[in-house]
Amino acid sequence: MLRHLTIRDFVIVDRLELEFATGFGALTGETGAGKSILIDALALALGERADAGVVRSGCDKAEVAATFEVAALPQVGEWLAANDLEGDGELLLRRVVDAGGRSRAYINGSPATVQQLREVSDWLVDIHGQHAHQSLLRADAQRQLLDAHAGLGGQAAQVAAAFRAWREVEALLRTASEGADALVREREQLEWQVRELETLAFSADEWAGLEVEHRRLGHATSLIEGAQFALAVLADDDAACERQIDSVGARLDSLSEYDPALQEVAALVQSVQAELSEAVSTLRRYTDRVDLDPARLGEIDRRMEAVLGAARKYRMQPDGLPELLKGWQQRLAVLDASTDLAALETRVAAARDDYMTKAQALSAGRRQTAEAMGLAVSEIMRQLALSSGRFEIALLPAENGAVYGLEQVEFRIAGLAGNEAKPLSKVASGGELSRISLAIQVLTSRSASVPTLIFDEVDVGIGGGVAEIVGRLLNELGSERQVLCVTHLPQVAAQADWQWQVSKATRDGATLSSIRPLDQDGRVREVARMLGGVDITEITLQHAGELLGSRSKKVKNQASSPL
Repeated sequence: MLRHLTIRDFVIVDRLELEFATGFGALTGETGAGKSILIDALALALGERADAGVVRSGCDKAEVAATFEVAALPQVGEWLAANDLEGDGELLLRRVVDAGGRSRAYINGSPATVQQLREVSDWLVDIHGQHAHQSLLRADAQRQLLDAHAGLGGQAAQVAAAFRAWREVEALLRTASEGADALVREREQLEWQVRELETLAFSADEWAGLEVEHRRLGHATSLIEGAQFALAVLADDDAACERQIDSVGARLDSLSEYDPALQEVAALVQSVQAELSEAVSTLRRYTDRVDLDPARLGEIDRRMEAVLGAARKYRMQPDGLPELLKGWQQRLAVLDASTDLAALETRVAAARDDYMTKAQALSAGRRQTAEAMGLAVSEIMRQLALSSGRFEIALLPAENGAVYGLEQVEFRIAGLAGNEAKPLSKVASGGELSRISLAIQVLTSRSASVPTLIFDEVDVGIGGGVAEIVGRLLNELGSERQVLCVTHLPQVAAQADWQWQVSKATRDGATLSSIRPLDQDGRVREVARMLGGVDITEITLQHAGELLGSRSKKVKNQASSPL
């Protein structure tokens, strides 16, 4: 669960340090005070896209750090260990965005990628945005929501991959059938080119060896003469270095008997004698090996010219020819397969069967979950004053299959405008859609495995007694996991276990947002403000006290003060 959030110079927040409690917490305040900024800051730490606009005006950078307690989440510990990012029962996610829009990410103090933030955050937090009811009208969003609730995300990904593989081999068969002549001509040309390079039998390593040997044979006379000159100077002439140094060594060795100070010099000369002797031996072996071989030089010349001719022909460097041959051989293998229409048809049938097997298994999972989910959402809708409505999930056949499976998913409502079930987009009004969306979110949150749920003004379009029921539903969720809700509704806020107030003020010419926890008296005044506006009367205070007193359970934990 989320334990701590630090925000620096983010939008209109200069500095906030927040300690989070368990249960259901409400975040309230005037419109425009910056309630959703807290959610945006947390989303940034969880890997959401960043831009320069999040940096507070006049500042160099914005920084957000979120600390989570993950001891009870073994999958997080395994992921951290696999990525060498282990912590000590806690997980620290940190994000820094500079004024130029560049961002840096850290996990437990180590540099990380934004993708890694997103991966680990999937186990930590679910954020339900204030516009969730709008996305609920899209067919793809409905399908993804059903699959996520049913735990079918992995199967859906496998179906999509199988569909793409099927379509790819189908396209190959179509191309082979429609352009057989062109493929035959391309294949014939490639066969000729491949034979030419295979006959050349050239490797990139060979070219380096040819160049070295060519240089040696081309300068053999100079090499022999140079080696013989060196031997004469070092060992063979009457006044050769080796003899002179031997004399010096013997003389110093005899003199060191009279003065031990010369022993060190004598030892150094003996070392020179040994090194010089080794050098002379190596030179003699070299002169025995190096010879004039015009025939071999001519052979190398012809080999290099053949390689250079092929390189010029195909417009590349000699060492690129082996890679060119490899590419041609791979393309030739594809063409060989493409011209075998019977084999391609067999591959198409196999790919289609693989897709159908996976898609039918996905369909079975969807059917099983669709009915149960429809009943569960309908039950929550009745609690939200939509007792006449019935939620259904229709699975409509997709002709010839699709990347998402054998059916389209369509959310339907019956009972709101007649008994016949109709698509959600054609039945529900704005307020009804908000309540239906909330019912779905509450259900999917109950089945989710993440420990922290955040609702950002999902109660838009709801009021009165329904709002109190919404608050009670969120409170029930808070008994199982950590819940934070940004709300304008006093009935929802009154059901919270703890409450923060967001306010906005001008300091030193800058507009800044701040958050403070509310005690019981503070909550009464804040709920009264939400009920009655700027002028708070005794009646609104009394009403606020009644709302707070009617909560179904006592406050469990008060949030700690921002530091």
